[in-house]
Amino acid sequence: MEAVAPPAGFRRTRRIADRIGDTALYCLTALAALVAMLVIAAIVYKVVEGAWPAIRVFGIGFIWHGTWNPVPNPPIFGAREFIVGTLVTSFGALLLAAPLSIAIGLFLSELAPLSIRGPIGSLIEMLAAVPSVVIGLWGIFVLGPFMRVHIEPFLGHHFGWIPLFSGAPQQAGVLVAIVVLTMMMIPITSSICRELFISVPRDIKEASLGLGATRWEMVRGVVVPFVKGGVVAAVTLGLGRALGEAIAVTQVIGNSLRPFPLSFFQGGNTLASQLASSYQSAPTNIELQSLVYLGLILLVITFITNVVAQRIIKRFEFQRTGGH
Repeated sequence: MEAVAPPAGFRRTRRIADRIGDTALYCLTALAALVAMLVIAAIVYKVVEGAWPAIRVFGIGFIWHGTWNPVPNPPIFGAREFIVGTLVTSFGALLLAAPLSIAIGLFLSELAPLSIRGPIGSLIEMLAAVPSVVIGLWGIFVLGPFMRVHIEPFLGHHFGWIPLFSGAPQQAGVLVAIVVLTMMMIPITSSICRELFISVPRDIKEASLGLGATRWEMVRGVVVPFVKGGVVAAVTLGLGRALGEAIAVTQVIGNSLRPFPLSFFQGGNTLASQLASSYQSAPTNIELQSLVYLGLILLVITFITNVVAQRIIKRFEFQRTGGH
């Protein structure tokens, strides 16, 4: 049966409108991408400009120099302890938050009764909206005392032979900061993981169960491999939150300028917390510029983390699709 062609005028009108719409869409999306690139370039430029005097004075040795002392003349500044503190707290939180977030995502997408999936999911997403300063206050008044009275004595009693869990329990310290960062990573990461697990085609899951697989085997062999690239991206997004968190960490980590402690019970510092606590009160230009230098290092660490994560995601996608 031969199809009836639409009137010539109608075809011409639709063709012109489609052409205009395609052009407008292309221009808008290209402009959005260009604006994003310009914003990133402007941020990098201003941070480098602000840190440049300190870079000229201290050079690359600023990264591994461990003393931060503004009293001598000339003052001595180094970023090593802050870098170590940032990496320890962020990756410590990652080790706790990643399995918990994946487990929450699997529970809400595969195991939880339908009647509670919505309420629990909403509560977890609401946790992401809690301001950092409020989480920091919770860390000061609730988490810190609980860790000092219950968790740290338990860890010290059973694992005190490990230097990381030795020493006197403290209400503010590295371990409390790690737990606070974990609480801040979980809502973002678990929400994304839940959406990823829901997006797995039902036909694939039902086929696996139809072949005799248990629910655990279906999750391990079908669901997780199908979305593992996205899970890595979700964990990386949460890690980015932990790397750059300033206010909550400043409130609970102890803000110690001593060498970074071997024990998680003692106070420490991070790049972001040092910036948050000292930028407004920096008495000299060189200290202010050194603080901006810390911000530049944090920016580089964040970029490197995202590049590494993108490489991992691409490798997972290549393995899943076979390069197609």
